[in-house]
Amino acid sequence: MRAVSYSSVGGPLELLDVPEPDCPPDGAVVRVEATGICRSDWHAWRGHDPVPLPMVPGHEFAGTLAAVGPEVVGFAVGDRVTVPFVNGCGRCAWCLAGDAQVCPDQTQPGFTHPGSYAELVQVRAADFNLVRLPDAVDAVTAASLGCRFATSYHALTRQSSLSAGQWLAVYGCGGVGASAILIAKALGARVVAVDPSPAARERATSLGADHVLASADVDAVLDLTGGGAHVSIDALGSGETASAAVRSLRRRGRHVQVGLMLGAHELAPLPWGPVISRELEVVGSHGMAAADYPELLALVADGRLDPRRLIGRVVSLDDAPAELAAMDSLVAPTAGLVVATVP
Repeated sequence: MRAVSYSSVGGPLELLDVPEPDCPPDGAVVRVEATGICRSDWHAWRGHDPVPLPMVPGHEFAGTLAAVGPEVVGFAVGDRVTVPFVNGCGRCAWCLAGDAQVCPDQTQPGFTHPGSYAELVQVRAADFNLVRLPDAVDAVTAASLGCRFATSYHALTRQSSLSAGQWLAVYGCGGVGASAILIAKALGARVVAVDPSPAARERATSLGADHVLASADVDAVLDLTGGGAHVSIDALGSGETASAAVRSLRRRGRHVQVGLMLGAHELAPLPWGPVISRELEVVGSHGMAAADYPELLALVADGRLDPRRLIGRVVSLDDAPAELAAMDSLVAPTAGLVVATVP
């Protein structure tokens, strides 16, 4: 089959003929119809998130089942499916509790084994990780849910219980932040969006943000929200934005950290005084379990949520190497998700 592969950190991204993936007894092989080109793929290629080499990138995908193992009972060849970017083992206490996104034995296509910049991709523990697609959700839309969108949805629903009428403060309006704005508005919430980029602020407004700010002005957020946001999200990942997001909360508010805290920011302090005195909650969000996808897909299928608004362009698999390499010039993830389709 054809696949994009790299064999060294930052090395050439090549479109090659490689062996087709095996189908595990409890697994499946998906014929890829669409796959997201994600900043996380770039981080792995650049060595920020070490992966075994050589590696085929890609973890946001949708397609049809080309093969299923003999132990798989819930799916058959030809089914239209997608998967979370975190694949749970399906056996541990966290998976059995519905929290596969934190499975200690998780696998991730494109990181632990070859991914979806390919015509075929392997999925392990298929009955547990495959998600059946409604007829109304096409492969390109489903692939766009795979990482930033699902993570934002999990952050705003299970992790912070954002509800209609509440205020959300979004710090960083790139891919994750833009997804959070779109989801929050679909849930009936009100949004203050913060980003220094004029283009990002314009996009935030077009997605429905009620207010946009150019800087992390906590006093302005407190004023606009009548005493603070019910929920805040740091979608960038820095000590400054995380701290500002926490300080933007009203009493008993909830902060969700989605932006990765890399390098020196990994040990960044938080304003623990307000956390204690105002009884604030601080939680993380890492993907979303397959069990939670039907709720999200229902919103997409009935038109209440349109992830395609965040898709920048659709390109061919042949163009995927250049598109991934072009992320070298980006200082932060962009809202326009590029999806590569396999002919």
